Amino acid sequence: MPSLPQLLDEDVRVIDRALQDFLEKSRASAVLIAAEGGFLIFQQGDTTQFDPTTISALAANAFSANQAIASLLDEAGFATVYQQGVRRSILIGQINLHHTLICIFPASTSVGAVKYFAAFTVQTVAAQLAKAKERAPEHGFDLAMLNMADGTQLFRKQSD
Repeated sequence: MPSLPQLLDEDVRVIDRALQDFLEKSRASAVLIAAEGGFLIFQQGDTTQFDPTTISALAANAFSANQAIASLLDEAGFATVYQQGVRRSILIGQINLHHTLICIFPASTSVGAVKYFAAFTVQTVAAQLAKAKERAPEHGFDLAMLNMADGTQLFRKQSD
């Protein structure tokens, strides 16, 4: 079953706007959205200091590993995973069963503020992804099965 719904211009605009709003309010440096398997599908902010594709893959899979740990501890799951660094910190949270929000922010920024604003962003993004899935449930993508050398399966010109 495809985990990434077919996204239209409206979906991209709503999600991009939510990510921009999050960056402004939280003072995070960058925010990424990863699909199942860690595939980077959205990014906003300053990503010049790191490789967003690699961070996306590692962070999404680290979050999945933490969900497995939660299960071993008889927990339903962890809503977020937080790693504090000397210069930068990262907060990883679940959007839905197939998507993860990854926030990179200065270590001097309050994780509480980042978590607070991330919660609103997660709600907005989750609602838009659900709307996209409801619009065309049969037209989604399993990114692990895509031919990355040929993006024509994923990107098509919108008909007028």
